[in-house]
Amino acid sequence: MSGILAGKRILVTGVLTEGSIAFHAAKVAQEEGAEVILTGFGRLSLVQRIAKRLPKEAPVIELDVTDQEHLDGLADKVREHVDGLDGIVHSIAFGPQGAFNFLEASWEDVGTAVHVSAYSLKSLTMACLPLMPQGGSVVGLTFDAQIAWPKYDWMGVAKAALESTSRYLARDLGERNVRCNLISAGPIKSMAAKSIPGFEELADVWNHRAPIGWELTDPEPAGRGVVALLSDFFPRTTGEIVHVDGGVHMMGA
Repeated sequence: MSGILAGKRILVTGVLTEGSIAFHAAKVAQEEGAEVILTGFGRLSLVQRIAKRLPKEAPVIELDVTDQEHLDGLADKVREHVDGLDGIVHSIAFGPQGAFNFLEASWEDVGTAVHVSAYSLKSLTMACLPLMPQGGSVVGLTFDAQIAWPKYDWMGVAKAALESTSRYLARDLGERNVRCNLISAGPIKSMAAKSIPGFEELADVWNHRAPIGWELTDPEPAGRGVVALLSDFFPRTTGEIVHVDGGVHMMGA
């Protein structure tokens, strides 16, 4: 099979619905020749149902990134399907409702957001490292953390932590030929978006400020960005954040 991921084995986390960036990353990866394995948390039957809608049904492994036992057993579970990995897609984020009130949030809420959304990039990568003896590519998804967004609050802080985590991973894993990069995507009307109070107000920025346009219901551009970074077309790019956001990140006030 031809394609920019021909022969590559890719682990994709965070596929919940067909409307997620992770689903489109998995779909495009398969179309470009990759063998894809999914992980799911909680409603595994939902993920298994969605896995059937990919061009080729992908196996699903249960993974709670905050559960050390799950992380410790992950490599063996992946080996039941493939003999190693060439790439990992980190599409995991969660903030309790309290994290969306900046001044009132408790540390418990903030700590959960940072653990699930940022620290998990490190823990997932380290759990998969034994499967990548020749190196590989880790790609995560962020939402531009350079500025303060309306309503996003401690999730914005968690994304800033994710972006920093990616840089430190890139620094420490470079000698093992593991690249770590992020796609900074514009807002998508996904399951995750439904849990963000005031999402419509946040997303409305894109209706007015994206010079090349942005479609809230189209996750494919971000999915394609993920696949590009998984490929060998960026062999010496690491610690980078590539914006797939219609250009909003560079527009002045």
